[in-house]
Amino acid sequence: MILYPAIDLLDGRVVRLHKGEFDAVTDYGDDPVAVAEKFGEAGASWIHVVDLSGARDGRRRQSDTIRDICRTGLRVQTGGGVRSSEDVEDLLAMDVERVIVGSLAVTEPEKVSGWLARYGSEHITLALDVRAVGGQYRLALKGWTDLADTTLDDVVRAYDGAKLRHALVTDIGRDGDLSGPNVGLYCYISAQFPDIAWQASGGISSLEDITAVRDAGVAGAISGKALYEGRFSLAEALICSQDG
Repeated sequence: MILYPAIDLLDGRVVRLHKGEFDAVTDYGDDPVAVAEKFGEAGASWIHVVDLSGARDGRRRQSDTIRDICRTGLRVQTGGGVRSSEDVEDLLAMDVERVIVGSLAVTEPEKVSGWLARYGSEHITLALDVRAVGGQYRLALKGWTDLADTTLDDVVRAYDGAKLRHALVTDIGRDGDLSGPNVGLYCYISAQFPDIAWQASGGISSLEDITAVRDAGVAGAISGKALYEGRFSLAEALICSQDG
């Protein structure tokens, strides 16, 4: 399993949001490139970067910072406000390895399926934010402010035949609060859709949580706040992420 240390960028600073709320920000400093370099020195090969400024306003994408992070030699998965093929191409031109597509993956699956065909399934990651409602996982949109009638299963099946390879799923009830991941969710999607390399996001608070999501069958896990708060070191997390 790949362990992705996370950097969330807001106006040039490294932050974490509590459950996606822009008025619940914890600030971790103003040098995201240095943070990325430290992750690389600790053994990370990948990094997960979310451009929160770009997500709020596509005209404010933090391109220079993302480009500088790509130059560290880490393989970068990033998104935030990706709304057009031009956005995808701009990020790939910076040597981003995988572009994260969020709300459009739910609202315009035909468009995003076209991107999978055009840019390759190894270069697109769907970001699906869900909340458990009545025994189903429903999609949250628009910065988690809207809850769609669409279920997680509906979205994945909309990509039948599109060669979808990478997707991350966040239980929005767990994100940013160190409450533990929704292991049942990750067991379900790994068993139901085994051809997709799933990434677990949200709630990881301990090394035991990393082991649990690994054993649930996901291909990757994203860790942010727990690393910044010193719950464990990245070196320890990388050891726990290894299969077996």
